Amino acid sequence: MSTPARFVHTQGTTLIGIDGEPVRLRGSCIGGWLNMENFITGYAANESLMRSGVLDVLGRQRYELYFESFLSNFFGEQDASFLASIGVNSVRIPINYRHLEDDAAPFVVKEEGFRHLDRAIAACAANGIFSIIDLHAVPGSQNQHWHSDNATHRAVFWEQRQFQDRAVHIWEAIADHYKDNVWVAGYNLLNEPADESRKAIGPFYARLNEAIRRVDPHHVLFVDGNTYATEFDIFEESWDNTVYTCHDYVRSGLGRGGAYPGITDGVYVDRAKVEEIFLKRCEYSRQTRTPVYVGEFGPLYSGDEAVDVQRRQILADQLEIYDQYSAGWALWTYKDVGRQGLMTVAPESPYLERFGGFIAKKNRLAADQWGTDGEGPWQVSRPVQELIAHEAPDFEPYPWGRFDWVRTLLLNITVAQALAPQYAAVFGGLTDDELVALAESFAFANCAVREPLREQLSKALGD
Repeated sequence: MSTPARFVHTQGTTLIGIDGEPVRLRGSCIGGWLNMENFITGYAANESLMRSGVLDVLGRQRYELYFESFLSNFFGEQDASFLASIGVNSVRIPINYRHLEDDAAPFVVKEEGFRHLDRAIAACAANGIFSIIDLHAVPGSQNQHWHSDNATHRAVFWEQRQFQDRAVHIWEAIADHYKDNVWVAGYNLLNEPADESRKAIGPFYARLNEAIRRVDPHHVLFVDGNTYATEFDIFEESWDNTVYTCHDYVRSGLGRGGAYPGITDGVYVDRAKVEEIFLKRCEYSRQTRTPVYVGEFGPLYSGDEAVDVQRRQILADQLEIYDQYSAGWALWTYKDVGRQGLMTVAPESPYLERFGGFIAKKNRLAADQWGTDGEGPWQVSRPVQELIAHEAPDFEPYPWGRFDWVRTLLLNITVAQALAPQYAAVFGGLTDDELVALAESFAFANCAVREPLREQLSKALGD
């Protein structure tokens, strides 16, 4: 019998690579690709609503033409080679369950849904890069926001056993598919779960752990804490070969961010505060002496250099802190239309030439939650915020309080969903060649590098 291949695995506070040497996984998330997000590619609302609108406009055959071209162009060999050139040794790949299962046929796995994921993992492996598979959206949505493909503000996943059963079945299929692949570093079980009851998530995670281990005993499990990977009191004891992943966004670097150092939303944020919050978020990992890993982090960029200098300082401080505590990390995100990506779609590309006006309108209305000030048309939004604050002064809903709750329902659902048909309508009248040209706007050769960010990452990864 041949000796089994060596897999990435944990050894105390360290990850051990396939060569038997310690490895600190550092790289990028490939967001907006196999789980599409509104601010990354420019649509409004959630992915399923967007796709249904585009299907209505294009019809099935031309819809498939566009999205197949988009998926083929967004990430490939050149992207993996570029990431390797700056020192990246790992990527985290978010995926929407809909690639592997249809709501109309629950528990029936679509084998063809692995095709692009297989291709990306192989391209990364050829460049010495490990992949972490991240189930970013599950049936019923595991959190309250758009990035779990949630068309509402409720995480129904935690309320319905069938949704949880389907997620377990999907993970069994993923684990079976990749159980022999040593370049898959592990499985990120749920992105940013948010169980308000705090009663369902612990038992579900335990059940999922057992199900995956029956199929695949080798790969590392990357497990996000509750409330968007920030709370770990749901775990009674640590599991073998498991990394407990936190997410570490700094409020000064987000859409409502103020000066850095400075005050944002009434809180003074400087490097010491950034370190304090990071240590709180990774406390469980440090207590259990398991590897510290930040599954998402990174500031947003405004295009105003005075602001972006401060945003880059946030990133510099975070990278230094992670080095200090030997933390692995995955920057959010690799490629987008200009908000946050290391790579950005070129302004003169067919995609931005056609959709630029829609994106500007969407930003003006703060229809995307990520990166906007949460007010948009303040003449409308501010009175609603003040009304709720006055009439329900004790209202602090899970997960992020009254302000987030109002802007989610008012702007990021009501306004955003009203805009969704307008995005789809922009596809109208295009030829097949023009559809392909839109999709090819996301190809590596047609994108630009955010050079200051590349320089920061190259320096950090080369240290």
